[in-house]
Amino acid sequence: MSKSTRVTEKGQATIPKPLREKYDLEPGDEVVWVDTDDGIVVKKRTQGSGRGMLVPDDTPQETRDEIASELATRLRTRRDRNYEEE
Repeated sequence: MSKSTRVTEKGQATIPKPLREKYDLEPGDEVVWVDTDDGIVVKKRTQGSGRGMLVPDDTPQETRDEIASELATRLRTRRDRNYEEE
């Protein structure tokens, strides 16, 4: 499926409804913009616990670093929440 939209003066773009429905994107969901040699890839950010976070071998190091940083932040947040509950 291929759809096109325009970028507004504020840098915003609307995700076409068929794609929002297909990928279950709801208002407030976060998406990740990944810059690749072939262009931009947009992925829904999941709230998972880190399962399935394998990345392809050709993933740029900068992207790998971003993923590692995000995972570390999530782990620290969960750890801190657990300590607060005790």
